[in-house]
Amino acid sequence: MSCIAPFDLHCRRCPRLAAFLDQVAADYPAYHARPVPSFGDPAARLLVVGLAPGMHGANASGRPFTGDHAGILLYRTLHACGFANQPNGDHPEDGLVLHDCRITNAVRCLPPGNKPNRQEVRNCLPYLRYELSSLGPGGVVLALGRVAHEAVLLAEDERLSHHPFAHGAEHPLAGGRILLDSYHCSRYNTQTRRLTPAMFSAVFQYARHLLSRS
Repeated sequence: MSCIAPFDLHCRRCPRLAAFLDQVAADYPAYHARPVPSFGDPAARLLVVGLAPGMHGANASGRPFTGDHAGILLYRTLHACGFANQPNGDHPEDGLVLHDCRITNAVRCLPPGNKPNRQEVRNCLPYLRYELSSLGPGGVVLALGRVAHEAVLLAEDERLSHHPFAHGAEHPLAGGRILLDSYHCSRYNTQTRRLTPAMFSAVFQYARHLLSRS
């Protein structure tokens, strides 16, 4: 699958995810419960790629990392590194604006158990390719977690074996762009201290450094 496609709010490429969202929409009528669009600066040089919307976070609010635990650290870090106008991203009408940064997900729909399968990741690749296509030379992609890391590489037609995931790792992409890896800012990773705020901040600070050179 090598095509590029803009975001489709009504996408139903994945039968399992579509059926699950239908049930979630019935259980929570006020929730967004559809594919979640990207958020941020359309001309951004930094693209942050997460895993998928959370049940009571982006799936509810319709904005990536908004309303869930992972978003607390993410938006606080973006603000501290100069990529956001404020440290909080609590709801879509909170006035949050991203500077030179855009956020998306490897999979745009909420997956059961927060675990998309491989085919669902592949079905979403055209939308990720669309996001990646907007990054010019010197652009930085920051993948949050292994699934996002591998989705970016698949979207770029890169061999996974040539680019192993590791927190803080740096991988060259075509066109002079760079892929950086970070552990996902999930509650599990932060509460177990697998990922500390200092570790997370260091990756974004390095992304800022890379962008300053372009």
